[in-house]
Amino acid sequence: MAINIVLVEPEIPNNTGNIGRLSLASGATLHLVKPFGFELNDKRVKRAGLDYWKHVDLHIYEDVDSFFELHKDKSMVFLSSHGKKNYTEIEVTENLFIVFGKESKGLGNELRNKYFERLYSIPIVSNHVRSLNLANAVSIVVYSVISRMNT
Repeated sequence: MAINIVLVEPEIPNNTGNIGRLSLASGATLHLVKPFGFELNDKRVKRAGLDYWKHVDLHIYEDVDSFFELHKDKSMVFLSSHGKKNYTEIEVTENLFIVFGKESKGLGNELRNKYFERLYSIPIVSNHVRSLNLANAVSIVVYSVISRMNT
């Protein structure tokens, strides 16, 4: 069963590098949707991803419309601090796409509104924290899905 990690307009190179390494470790395909807040050849991306980038199943899209046009019929879930459903409720399906927004703003209003029925969040206990680091959030959700794939 395949997992697809989707980063919409990622801004921080270290996060993308770490998520690239996570993609390879978890057997996931990584989808990056432009615009980026960095260049993919940025040394911080490469340092965080180590020498694993050449092995990552990576797909790049020029914009969000191109991504959704190509994958419109796929099973997708969306992660946002605005989600009302817990990430542990994500239904594990074949070839699941797990979509995350950019670090500064998350998923835009248009995507959150359009896909509100498929919007999930990771609980945050403290009122002093708005959101989790993107790489941490991706790790939590991906490995939660993996742990339920064979049950």
